[in-house]
Parts: sequence; structure tokens; C-alpha cells
Amino acid sequence: MDLQLTSKKALISGSTAGIGLAIAKKLAAEGAEVIVNGRTQQRVDKAIAEIKAETNSQKVTGITADFSKADEIDALIKQLPQIDILVNNVAIFEPKEFAAITDEDWMRFFEVNVLSGVRLSRAYFPKMLDQNWGRIIFISSESALQIPAEMIQYGTTKTAQLAVSRGLAELTKGTNVTVNTVLPGPTLSEGVGGFIEAMAKNGNTTEEQVKKQFFAEIRPTSLIQRFTEPEEVANLVAYIASPLSSATNGAALRADGGVVKTAV
Repeated sequence: MDLQLTSKKALISGSTAGIGLAIAKKLAAEGAEVIVNGRTQQRVDKAIAEIKAETNSQKVTGITADFSKADEIDALIKQLPQIDILVNNVAIFEPKEFAAITDEDWMRFFEVNVLSGVRLSRAYFPKMLDQNWGRIIFISSESALQIPAEMIQYGTTKTAQLAVSRGLAELTKGTNVTVNTVLPGPTLSEGVGGFIEAMAKNGNTTEEQVKKQFFAEIRPTSLIQRFTEPEEVANLVAYIASPLSSATNGAALRADGGVVKTAV
């Protein structure tokens, strides 16, 4: 299937690893001009080289920016004044008991997980409306609908993304701009992989046993009973980013392996 992305320019925040990198690869493979983002030039350069090697695309560049710092986001926007596709992917997570989550923790999570997408969307959304075409996609999480007891601060920010996304979609009426949210389930990203490895070492067990225990005890509602691969999320995002998805707007689309137990 031709996703008709060869004339489109896409920025994916937090795209040097995990879901973000998988999305960048998929969009590049479909012919889009891709701008990757990371906090260090070394990680950005590594991601660019990997994407070019795997997709044979030469339309891949990168911009460094720490999304916990508003001035670095402003600098990114000045460097990249207009795009066709914005994927708000950058996020942080940290398992932590509720009583131990400080005000500083809450502010840090909102700064990165929510305000990063708000700031980028505020810059690019009006220009998309002016050109009467654009795609904004927020990468949320099943945790937005089923707040994890071990990461309340994370789940709350992911719920906030749903509100921002739907609110922006309301402003697109009668245009060819769409705003949607994708909700992955537990995904084998770089951070999750490290978490599993650490849990296995601390518990003197195997990573496979940790994964099995995770789905038995923490995400028992999962229908696939495994971690989602980043590429599986990227497949959905690529479609939503394409002109073929023109009838999908204001939606919260799940790639969660059936973790959320609702029919809609």
C-alpha cells in the first residue's frame, strides 16, 4: 500500500530509540522527509545513520532538543519553521509510590509529557490550517485509560494528552488537518528493556520470567500476553500520518494488545 507520504515533512519528538525511532524508520521507508530528535547530538547522529541504512532514504536529518527546556523547544521551532506531520512522542516514565512523588516530579512529568506537545502544536497547528493539510499525532498510552497505581504521575499526563488532542481536533472542522492520539500498550522500548533487565538481576531470575510475571500480575487483561514491538505501533502511526486516513480525526486509537477492557 502506498501511503502517499513522499511529499510530506515529518518531525518526531524523542525519536532516537523505541517507538519514536520505529516511527521515524517507517515514515522514512514510505518516502517522507524525516526529522529525528534527541537530547544529544551523538544519539541523533546514530539514529540518522541507522534510519538511512535500513530504509535507503537520504531525506533524514535531526535536531537536538531537551523537551524539559522551553528555550530548546523554541530553538527547534526556529530551525524548523514548518512541517506537514508532527508526532508528539517524547515522554518520560518512572515507577514510584504515590506518596513519594514530589511537586517537582509532577511538574517535570507535565513539562515533558504534556507541554512538549502543546508547545510544538501551538507552533505548527496554525500553519497546517493555513495550508489546509496536516497531521498531529500524540503518542499516549493505555495508562491514560487505566491509570497504573505504580505510575500515577505518568498516567495522569497521558490522560491530559487525550484532552489536548481532542480539543485541537475540534478546531479542525471543515479542513484537511487531523489530530489523533495513539495509545500503545506495554511496549518493548529501550527504557522498558532496561527496566526488565534490572528487575531480572535484582530478583535473580531471567528476563523471560520477569515478562511472564508482568503480564500475569501487572497487566493480566492483555490479550496478546506479550510486550508490543515498537514497529507494531509505528505501523498504525504511519497510516494515521498519511493522506489515506483523512476520515480519522479526533480519535484515540489503541495499539495496546487488548489491555483496556472496553468495546470502544
